[in-house]
This record gives sequence, structure tokens and C-alpha cells, in this order.
Amino acid sequence: MVRPEIGAVPRRCAECGGYQYGGAPGCDACRALVDGIVEEAWAAFLRRWDVTDAEQETALAEMVAAEPDRHDWRVVDAALDRLTCPGCGDRLARGPAGCPPCDQAHGFRYAAIETDRPGVPPGNEHAVRVNVSVVRRPQVTSESELLVRRLLLPLLLAGALPSTEEAQRVSALVKKSPPGRRAQLVGQVVEALAEDLSRTRRAGRAAGSSPTSPDTPVGTRRRSGPGRSR
Repeated sequence: MVRPEIGAVPRRCAECGGYQYGGAPGCDACRALVDGIVEEAWAAFLRRWDVTDAEQETALAEMVAAEPDRHDWRVVDAALDRLTCPGCGDRLARGPAGCPPCDQAHGFRYAAIETDRPGVPPGNEHAVRVNVSVVRRPQVTSESELLVRRLLLPLLLAGALPSTEEAQRVSALVKKSPPGRRAQLVGQVVEALAEDLSRTRRAGRAAGSSPTSPDTPVGTRRRSGPGRSR
């Protein structure tokens, strides 16, 4: 499995020293893990369709890109990676801001299906996919937003979902912090959130129960729809 288990305590990356996934896109190891989230789903999709060659794969990618609302968001993102933008020549939706075909494809990708994993708060999968999208398309995102989204990604992948108060706290910290200390201060907040997750996990084990709430809906299926990308 590319993703960590629900409730797992984030692990350190041997390359960058931060939490795994959170060093992307600058850390090669973390970037490979983030890309793996998308690539694992695409590989399974190809097996279901019994695709055996590159020509078939391209045709399948074109089909998925034409009907994103019928497919999981990871499959849609992977399909776009396999298509070339007619405007800038980059991977479709991964080109520079202002490239019309890339911007259009990037908007349509949010019509894809998002299915919350069992045991996570509703909306966790949407948060995961938005943060993954930002990390994989950093050239169109502000430095501050990229920092917050990449550092929070390991917690989201473990099934956490910051509360409104926690999100506001991080946002306020970014706004008031000097640029030179911003990464350190936001990192400290994420460290505290990770420790809270670890304590919850230990308490669940001690009680002999799951660290997630028994009342959490299982497998919530949703689509972002236009305008729900952030």
C-alpha cells in the first residue's frame, strides 16, 4: 500500500528528515510517495481494463479525461499525466498558470469521485486530493499555501482532518510569521498535531479499540463539483 494506514503515526523521511510525503515536491523521496498515490490507482485501473500496450493506455487516459465525473480522482489525475497539453506541451493540467488547456483540465478534474476511507472524518478524502493536487502542481500555488498543504498532507493521509480552529491557527501563523521562520513555525504546529494523533492511537490500543470513532461514516462517496477545489 502506498498510503499509510488509518491512524498510523507519520513516519520520518530518511532523505529530508520531515514526515514522509510532507517534503514534496523538493524532496525526491517524498515526491515519489505522493506520485505513488496516483500511480497505484492507475495501475489497478489498467489491470481492470486488461490494458497491455501504450496505445491502449493513451486511449484509456483520453476516455477518463473526457468523463472525470465517472472515475476516482486518482485515476483522473493519472490519466491527465499521460496526456500532452496542446497549448504548452507539458502534461495536461500540469503546465504553467495561464495555459488555457491546462487550466481547463485542472478545473474539470475536481468533478472526479472522492470516496472517504472507512474510519476517517467526512471530507478527509477531499482534503487529501486537494493537497496532493497542490503539491504536484506547485508552480501555480503561492509559497505559503504550498508550505501548509505539504506539511499537513502526512496527517491527512493518516486519516486526520484538522478542525476549523486548527486550520485558522495555521493560517494566522503563516500570515504573521517572517518568511525565514515560516516553515519552522508551521512545522512545529504540525508536530503537535502529529503527537495528538499518536496519543489518540496509543489510547485506542490501550482500550483495545479502534482509534477512530465508531460513529464515523464508512466510505463516504462524493464529488467535488465545480468550485470545490479548495
